[in-house]
Amino acid sequence: MASNGIVDVRPKFEKIYLELKAQILADPAFDYTVDARQWVDKMLDYTVPGGKLNRGLSVIDSYRLLKAGEEISEDEVFLGCVLGWCIEWLQAYFLILDDIMDGSHTRRGQPCWFRLPKVGLIAVNDGILLRNHICRILKMHFRTKPYYVDLLDLFNEVEFQTASGQLLDLITTHEGATDLSKYKMPTYVRIVQYKTAYYSFYLPIGTDIEDFKCSWLVVQALERANESQLQRLYANYGKTDPSCVAEVKAVYRDLGIQVEQSWEAL
Repeated sequence: MASNGIVDVRPKFEKIYLELKAQILADPAFDYTVDARQWVDKMLDYTVPGGKLNRGLSVIDSYRLLKAGEEISEDEVFLGCVLGWCIEWLQAYFLILDDIMDGSHTRRGQPCWFRLPKVGLIAVNDGILLRNHICRILKMHFRTKPYYVDLLDLFNEVEFQTASGQLLDLITTHEGATDLSKYKMPTYVRIVQYKTAYYSFYLPIGTDIEDFKCSWLVVQALERANESQLQRLYANYGKTDPSCVAEVKAVYRDLGIQVEQSWEAL
């Protein structure tokens, strides 16, 4: 039966994650030890399906729009879900490494994976594993398709664009730490374009203030603030002290910039 909406396909989408995980853990290309299999099993459950799944589910929705009202077969829904999970796998890979580079503490309302006991910098290799899982999944399910090479090329291209955007984010944060005035809208747009827009959509992250990030919020604040508000931003932005974070958010609110949403659910 054709799927008529994201709500209908979500249970199937979540079930297919379990199928893909089982296939990864049974991949004959690697002879898992018991400990290794348990580690990967736990790592996948902790890092891959924890968000809202908007990126993965949007694959099915987009395909439905492209079909212009035609019925979608069960096989098409399945492959769309598989491709959607590849995007979620890619997101998990990016987030693990991003959290390490930013020294973040939480992600999606729980400790970052690398912050867990016994994980630490093993998370770097876990991120690499997640990226390689995408290739394994694509090979398992799309190898006979005429567009298989195009899918591989697409994920490689997105990874390159995102890694380049991450570089912009990191070096801009380094420069901004000495001169907050460098945070301009063109800089922000460029980071967003390359770091996240190529595989999803961008929203500010929960610790942008503490991490001295060039976020939409601070760029807007710097453009709108009067001299007194600018002084408050310069004095408090990029500091982990909760009182400093609160002061920055107070400036945002005074300027009418929304800050109360919880972005970490992404």
